[in-house]
Amino acid sequence: MNLVALPAFTDNYIWMLHDGRRAVVVDPGEATAVTRALDERSLQLAGILVTHHHGDHVGGIEALRDRLDGPVWGPRRERIPEPCVPLDDGHAIEVLGLRFEVLDVPGHTAGHIAYFAADAPGGPLLFCGDTLFSAGCGRLFEGTPAQMHASLAKIAALPAATRVCCAHEYTLSNLRFARAVEPHNPDIVRYVTACEARRARDEPTLPSELGTERRINPFLRWAEPEVVASARAHGAASDAPVEVFAALRQWKNEFR
Repeated sequence: MNLVALPAFTDNYIWMLHDGRRAVVVDPGEATAVTRALDERSLQLAGILVTHHHGDHVGGIEALRDRLDGPVWGPRRERIPEPCVPLDDGHAIEVLGLRFEVLDVPGHTAGHIAYFAADAPGGPLLFCGDTLFSAGCGRLFEGTPAQMHASLAKIAALPAATRVCCAHEYTLSNLRFARAVEPHNPDIVRYVTACEARRARDEPTLPSELGTERRINPFLRWAEPEVVASARAHGAASDAPVEVFAALRQWKNEFR
């Protein structure tokens, strides 16, 4: 099983999973990158997974219908181009012989979902859209801090070896914020060096690993003393995890 990050727009990744014959793609915001990858590898498009309704995640679906020999799956509580198989938390689907569990992870949007395959070759696999980024998380366009905190806590409870396939190359900018939040965290310093080297080679910083994210991502480290102190200095009303998260998210919105 092969996992490929297809660059799209300025900083999106459309994830492709293929077995050498058949492929599925995740959040195809535009079709050109997908059709090129299919043609280069002589692959049949067997399905499309969608995490949420934003245009840079669904904009290519209609143009891919002619190539599609299988379903489009997406969140029940969001408007996804039809026909689409609607999914809720607790559902499971089979994709290229892999079982993906569906997780409700609202916050970035009201009905955002993620797809988790515990037994994927190469280690557990998570397609999380714009909920979790490496060293960051998505903006709260439709959800509340409490919802997003709960969604991130659900993701954080997955195995440490989980490969985190998020949809944007935001890692280095997120790490600048992470260093501001937690300046004495040596794991962040090491990760910055590793990610800068990858980008210098024009390689993605993704997928990340969840164990790494637990060590460097301030939005998963709401109980760490230095993170709490930084959040309190930026408006958190208490040490409660949701208050810490909300203050960090607002600070990140304004961070330059």
